[in-house]
Amino acid sequence: MRHRSLLILTTVITTGALTLTACGSRDDKGGSDANSQGGTTVVIGVDAPLTGSLSALGQGIKNSVDLAVQTANKNKEVPGVTFKIEALDDQAVPATGKANATKLVGIKDVLGVVGPLNSGVSQSMQADFDKANLTQVSPANTNPSLSQGDNWGKGEFKRPFKTYFRTATTDVVQGKFAANYLFKDAGKKKVFVVNDKQTYGAGLAAIFSDEFKRLGGTVVGTDSVTVKETDFSSTANKIKASGADSVYFGGQYPEGGLLSDQVKKAGAKIPTMGGDGIYDPQFIKASGEANDGDLATSVGFPVEKLPTAKKFIADYNAGGYKDPYAAYGGYSYDAAWSIIQAVKAVVADNGGKLPEDARAKVTEAMSKVSFEGVTGKVSFDQYGDTTNKQLTVYQVKNGAWADVKSETFKD
Repeated sequence: MRHRSLLILTTVITTGALTLTACGSRDDKGGSDANSQGGTTVVIGVDAPLTGSLSALGQGIKNSVDLAVQTANKNKEVPGVTFKIEALDDQAVPATGKANATKLVGIKDVLGVVGPLNSGVSQSMQADFDKANLTQVSPANTNPSLSQGDNWGKGEFKRPFKTYFRTATTDVVQGKFAANYLFKDAGKKKVFVVNDKQTYGAGLAAIFSDEFKRLGGTVVGTDSVTVKETDFSSTANKIKASGADSVYFGGQYPEGGLLSDQVKKAGAKIPTMGGDGIYDPQFIKASGEANDGDLATSVGFPVEKLPTAKKFIADYNAGGYKDPYAAYGGYSYDAAWSIIQAVKAVVADNGGKLPEDARAKVTEAMSKVSFEGVTGKVSFDQYGDTTNKQLTVYQVKNGAWADVKSETFKD
């Protein structure tokens, strides 16, 4: 996933805080354009960690949105409208994400935003987008409270922000799916649960733990680690002493890979399992010890095996991006395409041009969006959550992730 370097003559257009490159090129700073097809420009914002330890995922998000924009312009998906992107780096930091939200709200041509990657970052951005009636579609957020409110765990569902949507399913689904696989399929009965104290990791670990215990398993111990630290030997020793037959980690791959490594070095030759946050080749690279047998769940089915994703993969490979689309590429493309389809509906309903209240109209149109996307059927329920509840378990085999079970969650 990522950018491509094309030697194309560029013209710089500056509109307020936005600098875009024109002439059908893409640049390494997140600007994207195609040959102009009309006088109206619509910008799709992108917020993701484009630098730092999670950039492997963030760059895939950015590039996949770029590809959607290029495709829409090439096909003249919305007559008279040229789409562009404005990508901002949140570095996986909530405060930076909030600042980026303010910037994107201030760019009048931004009618939708794809991102962010992290649920904690999203929490810092939602209110700003909602006040501005600016649609936000995350391809990766999985924390349930973002769409169903803080009391969802008590059965009280209330959508906090009308502008929030996502193409990834929630941790309610992912956590239960993981617990069922570890207990029933993998046959593990005694798990040690670790989380990284972040919104995503702690939430996912809690949902997993509740379901694992409901199934009859035992949580033999719990601990937490700190993001960006590297010495988890204390936690690893606790895991070894607990007699656990498995580890569940709620967090991201930089810490997850190191934890797996140090657990095995402590003498506990047991699998580490986590959610979509660890499903990345960097998880494997972070471990000095062979971690064959480690497990991860991820939202959706393997993109490479979806008939609906063949064109996306081919177009991405042909696009010259220097980084892979990674775990969320397909969901990012679909997130951007949902915004494009909402814009298309708004323009069609207004005689072929954007209305003055375009942002509000796009948000309204999002609830009616429905199409066959890269990842399957794309549509949203009353909370803005995806109706596509597909998940997959992956296992490290011979030093690489391999899918071992895919399933559609049934409510």
